Amino acid sequence: MQQDAVQPSGDEQNQIGGNFLQPRARSSIPEVDLARAGSNPGRLANRPPGYPNAIVWLRVGILRDWRGVLGSFVAAWFYVPVALFTAVVLAAVAGLVLAFTGGAVFVDQVPDEVRDAPVIGRLVSSFLEQSGGAIGAFVGAALAFLVGLLMVPVLRFSGADSGVSVLAQLVGIAAAAIVVGVLYTLYRVLLEDRLLRVSGARDLSRREKELVIPILQECAERLGLPGVPRLLVEDDLVSTNARTYARHIVVTTGLLTDPRDEIAALLSHELVHWRTGDEITSAFVRGVGLPLVLVHAVPTWLMRRFPHPATNLFVFLFFWPVLLTMKYLVQPLHRADVRAAEYRADLGAVVTGHTEGLRAVLERRRSFESGRSGWDEAVCAEHPPNELRLERLESVRVDGDTDAPETPPRRVIASAELFGGDDPVDLRRPAVIGGVALLSFCLLSSLLGVVQWGFFRPESSVDGYFSALADRNVDDLAGWLSPEAGAAVRDDALLGELIRSADYQPPTDIDIRAIEREDDDATATVSFVVGESRMEADVMLRRNEESKLGVFKGWHVVGGVSTLSVAAGQQGLMINGVPVPEGLQEQTVLSVPGVHVVTAAANPLSEVAPQRITVLPGTDFDTPIYAVPELKPSARSSIDAQVKTYLDECARQTEAAPQGCPFRLSGYQDAKDLKWTIDRYPTTQIDVIGPASAQVSTPYDGQGEVRVSGTYQSFFGKETFTENYVVDVAGVVTATGDELTFQPGVDE
Repeated sequence: MQQDAVQPSGDEQNQIGGNFLQPRARSSIPEVDLARAGSNPGRLANRPPGYPNAIVWLRVGILRDWRGVLGSFVAAWFYVPVALFTAVVLAAVAGLVLAFTGGAVFVDQVPDEVRDAPVIGRLVSSFLEQSGGAIGAFVGAALAFLVGLLMVPVLRFSGADSGVSVLAQLVGIAAAAIVVGVLYTLYRVLLEDRLLRVSGARDLSRREKELVIPILQECAERLGLPGVPRLLVEDDLVSTNARTYARHIVVTTGLLTDPRDEIAALLSHELVHWRTGDEITSAFVRGVGLPLVLVHAVPTWLMRRFPHPATNLFVFLFFWPVLLTMKYLVQPLHRADVRAAEYRADLGAVVTGHTEGLRAVLERRRSFESGRSGWDEAVCAEHPPNELRLERLESVRVDGDTDAPETPPRRVIASAELFGGDDPVDLRRPAVIGGVALLSFCLLSSLLGVVQWGFFRPESSVDGYFSALADRNVDDLAGWLSPEAGAAVRDDALLGELIRSADYQPPTDIDIRAIEREDDDATATVSFVVGESRMEADVMLRRNEESKLGVFKGWHVVGGVSTLSVAAGQQGLMINGVPVPEGLQEQTVLSVPGVHVVTAAANPLSEVAPQRITVLPGTDFDTPIYAVPELKPSARSSIDAQVKTYLDECARQTEAAPQGCPFRLSGYQDAKDLKWTIDRYPTTQIDVIGPASAQVSTPYDGQGEVRVSGTYQSFFGKETFTENYVVDVAGVVTATGDELTFQPGVDE
């Protein structure tokens, strides 16, 4: 999968130019059908031989360079350029801030005992003031760089709530990268011919075929290859490149002017690349890192299209995170396979007997490897140095080669060593291990799926919620609610008493009619019997943020607890037989779905008819409750008796204005011998204002009558008088324990 760039000298071009225009002698070249050479029918035509099928061929290429795949995967799918940019920005900001403030920060950390010490304290303070900024800037920049570098990958997994979730996300990301890599590889292989022609490649002319095809066939025969790739050419007399793709070799017209031995050496080199599927490896690495490849294509195209230092500077300023990621992450990890592939391809020239031709190429040129894209150029930059390649050539020989002296002894190679058999990647043991692992994974996933379906569905949460109500279990109920609502339920002692009361009637005969899901929210339509009526309501659910056992995510009921609104001043109010604390202001009481009985504590003043309040699931408003007390018949007679006693006490007084009484004498001064007589007692109206309090008043038509008699001193002497007045009684009756107390209220 490599490219050969050759720049022959002017003398060489003059020497061999005629060979390009005239067919070479064919005495030493096997006869070939030039019209059919390098052209095989089929959708995967011209794929290399030696593989049982195309799947094995693709698999071998894909699985060869795991380091390169890892580097490409990490760089592209973990946003390494973004992390690098964040790290550098944070490091720069931290370094600048601490450069100016670091000295003062370090000085403040010095203990007072050291700072106050003679000589030493001053030296330490001066040293930290002068050097603390530099030290702080260096340390702060390093820490900020590390934080920024780790921030992006950490944020990528911030939604995971357990190690299993992180592992699941990693598996998902890896699977997506593999799928993209495989699809990209298939795209490059299946559409390779069309892509090459769009980029400028064409079929060889008759004279070009007569020159190159026999050499290609001869090299393939010596390598033991029954077929050859399709050969295309690009019109470029300046550069002498050759590049191997999955099913093609593309050469430039400049290569055809080289000596025959050098052409054969380069074609032998490329045939090994073709046979071993190196382009498949490269395509898969590019496919796995496709997001990075697409971004990296922009700066490399700009630098190739506009070769100028200013362009390079501009591109680096805008794309330096991508360029540095390629240079220091992807390329180093891809280097091992690239260099191994180049060393292996060089041995092809040795096997075909063109060692000298390849040696001449390597000695004369800096490199004969280049590429069409920036990615290819970056990969070619990792090729081993020519000197090391020459040294490797001098250390091997083909079996039967006795021309060169054996000092030092050279290793004998054969074509089988280049290709490693029909399936160079032995996957029998990994396949067994992978199969067992896959089967175990499937079984475990199925088991987990069954557990998830059986115990952690929305239906399970709805059943558990209503079962907790039926069992009157507060702790179990709290477990089916959100953490906040569950904590409120556990801490509310009154709610626990309300649920456990025998007066509370939970919903029964639960029937889940339907459940509609939307992402992490669900709505359950539930039919149930509450009291003696069948009702239907929607129960809202939301998926838990935290997992149980790090694997299972259950659901909780939203709005599973509602509130009752209790008006102020309701003495003795009870819900389900549980007293509700009296408050000076309106208060709310937690409640749950079901029937609640509202009553009041028994007292001698009033009685409250039980009220049944039905609370439905999902109620998002306060249900008001108000006890309506009614006056007891026995209380009226007691109150009337207390009112009569009160008036009688007032009548026994001999004052013109009896203290605390509803009547007084008016119009007479210095009246004496006063006597009050109740002629008619008023009729009282009793209005209950609370379970334990009532207001007493006198209607207009129920007013009483009081008569007062006495003497007074007039112009004619001592005289007697008699006056009549109406009587109104007002006051408040309160129930305390088993007693009623009338407290009169007199208008002044």
